[in-house]
Amino acid sequence: MSDLSQRFPENPLLFPKDLMPSKPGLEIACLLNPGVFTFLDKTWMVVRVAERPPQKPGIISFPILKPDGIEIKEISANDKNLIALDPRIINYKGSDYLTTLSHLRLVCSDDGIHFYQPDGYPLLQGQGANESFGIEDCRVTQIDGLFYLTYTAVSAHGVGVGMRTTKDWKTFTHHGMVIPPHNKDCALFSQKIKGKFYALHRPSSVDLGGNYIWLAESSNGYEWGNHQCLLKTRKNSWDSRRVGGGAAPIKTDHGWLSIYHGADDSHRYCLGAFLMDLENPSKVIARSKDPIMEPQADYELHGFFGQVIFTNGHIIHGDELIIYYGAADEFVCGARFSINAILESLTFTS
Repeated sequence: MSDLSQRFPENPLLFPKDLMPSKPGLEIACLLNPGVFTFLDKTWMVVRVAERPPQKPGIISFPILKPDGIEIKEISANDKNLIALDPRIINYKGSDYLTTLSHLRLVCSDDGIHFYQPDGYPLLQGQGANESFGIEDCRVTQIDGLFYLTYTAVSAHGVGVGMRTTKDWKTFTHHGMVIPPHNKDCALFSQKIKGKFYALHRPSSVDLGGNYIWLAESSNGYEWGNHQCLLKTRKNSWDSRRVGGGAAPIKTDHGWLSIYHGADDSHRYCLGAFLMDLENPSKVIARSKDPIMEPQADYELHGFFGQVIFTNGHIIHGDELIIYYGAADEFVCGARFSINAILESLTFTS
């Protein structure tokens, strides 16, 4: 199957150099995986901004969020206790650390293409011990006038799902970790189903099971239960290593359409889609056999971590689905899809 996307000719829409670091002594290494929403007649993105100290020859330095500020750690690249095989994570003396510290930053646009950082809106940074390595990859869902932000909370304790809510994007209620480690890729459905909130999420398993998409339900949007495994990886496929949900599922006449990412054994990330029953979202009725979008452009193939397309934000205009995505773990880009074309590309289960 051919790639179903129409990439914005203006891509990348945002480079690391387009934003200022949060404080002196740090540089922005990457912009990643924005949550997307509309507010005040504008298109907004909650961009993950990954920062680190400027790197020195022979030294690996990285930030950690402490109660009294950011602490910078420096380790010799030749230290025998250091394992640094991945640009995103290192292991030192048996403990894992991220090479960057991520926060969430608001940018907006009048045309959905040219984005800028508006005045008067705060940076969203980690709070407390469970977010000491930063917060990442926010999804945004608006339900009954309240915006729900679900994001990846990272610390030495592990990776879990944090939540904040807001009505005005200037004041926030912090609900802490709503799904404990190891879990991420959480997106709430855009409306309740039979009076209940629903959400996709992705537990991680290294020994038994796998990195699969799960479904959860809640009576209040904060406490989650009745977890059910929904979508698994497939051997010898583009989504053989891990799968994870994108933004809030899209309600169509045929079912709830979810755009998801899949990675293979070489850590190449593509996008696919699956369809859930409208009244019973635990029932998957169709799924992509092939990707609907895969890394092809130079800015998707080369960057901080290449061969990556990852989305957790979109805007819907009738049949047009505008997906904003992280490319090569460094740039923010956009692409257009036809929802009907995606639906027609799915393979329905018997």
